Amino acid sequence: MKTEQRQSHSALDTEALARELSLWARPGMAILLQGELGAGKSTFARAFIRALAANDELDVPCPTFTLLQGYDETRIPAFHADLYRLERSQDIAELGLAELLASHVGLIEWAERLPGEPGPDVLTVTLSGTGNERRITLEARGQWQQALTRNKAIGAFAGSGGVRHFLEGDASARRYEWLATDDGRMPLIMDMPTRPDGPVVKDGLPYSAIAHLAEGLRSVIAINTQLSSLGYSAPRIWKYDLGAGLALIENLGSKVFGKMLLAGEDMEEPMLAAAELLADMATKSWPETVTSPELGRFTLPPYDEQAQLIEVDLLPSWYWPHRHNRPPPESAVRDFAAVWRNILPLAIQPKPQWVMRDFHSPNLIWLPDREGVKRVGLIDTQDAVLGHGAYDLASLVQDARVDIPQRLAARTLGHYLARRKTGPGFSESDFLNAYAVLGAQRATKILGIFARLSKRDGKHGYLRHMPRVARNLAQNLEHPALAELKNWYVTHLPDILELKS
Repeated sequence: MKTEQRQSHSALDTEALARELSLWARPGMAILLQGELGAGKSTFARAFIRALAANDELDVPCPTFTLLQGYDETRIPAFHADLYRLERSQDIAELGLAELLASHVGLIEWAERLPGEPGPDVLTVTLSGTGNERRITLEARGQWQQALTRNKAIGAFAGSGGVRHFLEGDASARRYEWLATDDGRMPLIMDMPTRPDGPVVKDGLPYSAIAHLAEGLRSVIAINTQLSSLGYSAPRIWKYDLGAGLALIENLGSKVFGKMLLAGEDMEEPMLAAAELLADMATKSWPETVTSPELGRFTLPPYDEQAQLIEVDLLPSWYWPHRHNRPPPESAVRDFAAVWRNILPLAIQPKPQWVMRDFHSPNLIWLPDREGVKRVGLIDTQDAVLGHGAYDLASLVQDARVDIPQRLAARTLGHYLARRKTGPGFSESDFLNAYAVLGAQRATKILGIFARLSKRDGKHGYLRHMPRVARNLAQNLEHPALAELKNWYVTHLPDILELKS
C-alpha cells in the first residue's frame, strides 16, 4: 500500500485534487471516500466526475437517496454511490458495485460500510478537519499505487506553470496530458516510462526486443529532432527528463486525421499531403545512427525478417485462440512462418529509409497554415525503423481504426505513385508487390494485437475494428504475389475472410 498526505485549504483545493486524480481513471478502479458529514466527499466526487466529462457544468447530484448514479457521458463510464442510508451487507451487495467496476471507475461515499474492498485497484480518500482546512489521506492499492507515484513525478516535472488536463492514452503504456498555461502554448506532457522487458518469447529475448519497439523517451527525442531538422512537422521538444520518461513537447493541435474522418470532413487535401510527405521521405538519405551531445549515439534498428515474423506470429498466438478458444496446430504455425519467409523478400528496399510504423490516422495532424510537407504533423514516431517506404503508405491508406473511402484510398495511392515516378530508379510493379506484402503483414499483426489487447489487457473496444482490418487483409491477399498466403488463410482461418463482411 502507498500512502500520501495532502492539505486542502478550501473546496477549490479539494476539487483540484479530484481533477488531478481523474487523469488516472481506468475501468476497474475504485475510490472509497471516507469522512464525517460535510468533510467534502461529495465535493471531491462531483469534481472528479466533471473532469472525466470535461464539463464543469455537468449536473452531478449527490446519490444519498438514489444510492447509485451512473455516468456514460464521461471519457470512461463512471458511477457514484452513497452508502449512508445502508447498514446491512445484503443491501450493499444488491447494488452490484463489484460488477459495475468491470466496466466503470467508481466513487463510493461512506465506503467504510462496505463489507470488504470491491476490487484490487482501490484508492481510499479520507477527509478530516474543520472549517476550510482539510487533511486528505490517500491510501493506494493495486494500479492506484503506480498512478500516485507517476502523478507525483509528473507534478514535479511540470511544476506550477499550468493546469494539467487529460489528453489521451493508447494501446501502449504511453499517455499524454495537455498543460493549460498562461502563455497560451498549451504544451503536451508526454508520459513514456522506460518499457520493462516482457517475458522471453524466442532466442532468449522478449517480444519488444525482437520487434524493435522503443524502450523509452530517448528514441522520441532523437527521431523527432532529426525529422524536424529535415523540415518535417514533428513536435519540438522543449524539456525532458530521460530518467523519469517525461517530456514537454509542442502541441500540434486537435485536427487529428482520424477525428476529421469520423466527423465526415473533406479529407482529400490532407490525405494527398500525407502521400506527398511519404514520397518526399523516399527521396532522402536516411542515417542509421543519429548523434547528439545530449543523447550520444542513437541507432535505428532494421525492420528485418526477424521483426516482421515475430509480429505476424501474433495472429496464431493471439487471434487464433481468441476466435477458436484453442491454440493452433503446430503444423499450421510452421506453414504460416514458411509462407512469410517466402514473400517477405519482396518487401526489401535496396536503400532502406526511415519507416514510422505508426503513420496512420491517430498519429497524423493537419496543419493547414503551414506549407508543403509541413502541413502534416507527425506524432508517436518512437518505433521508427529502417525499411521499405511502402509500409507507411499501407498504414495511411489501409487504416485500422477508421474507414478510408475507397475512392480516396485509390486517389492517395495513385498520388504517391505519380510523385515517385518522376524520380530515378523507381519501379511501380516492385513497389506494389511490397505494398501488398507489407499491407498484409500489417493487417495480420494488427488482428493479433487487437486480440491480445482484449484478452491480456481488457481493452475490448479494439475488437470492433477487426472487420475493417480483415477487409484490408483480404484486399492485399488478392495480389498475385500473395497467392500462397491467401491459400493458407482459406485453408486454416477462413473465418477472417468472412469477418471482413
